Amino acid sequence: MKAITLFLAFSLLAVTSSFAQSNTEDFIRQLSKDKWQWMSEKNVEKLEKLFDDKAKFVHMSGTWKKDEELDIIKTGRIWYKKATIKDSAVEILGKTAIVWNRITLDAIVREQVAVTEFTVTEVYQKQGREWKMLALTFSSVRDTHEIKH
Repeated sequence: MKAITLFLAFSLLAVTSSFAQSNTEDFIRQLSKDKWQWMSEKNVEKLEKLFDDKAKFVHMSGTWKKDEELDIIKTGRIWYKKATIKDSAVEILGKTAIVWNRITLDAIVREQVAVTEFTVTEVYQKQGREWKMLALTFSSVRDTHEIKH
């Protein structure tokens, strides 16, 4: 009887853990989508809350910190008009979440229209009850690039 009870308890724990992991992955995937929308809308208030104070942003033309990224978005030096997500993978490692998005980015960069294929790597960390973005890196790729799941 004890063996059956222990088996059921461990089974319930495994199912609950798997469900929680899936819910967290769905939450992070949606948070990433929301971030692209906020970038498109130049909503620096929401982005300021999402980006950790020590966050780094790696672009084709350089690497900068939170304040410069927010200024770039606010002033429209880069206008992330639309990010079309073609594929996405999320991994949760404790309080860290990594998102790989395969996107086509429609943007205005230095007053020039740019449509570019990227795999974007986003790193989030759970801090208290909130998830904060620690890093966002754009990697230019061919349109045939695939994310391995």
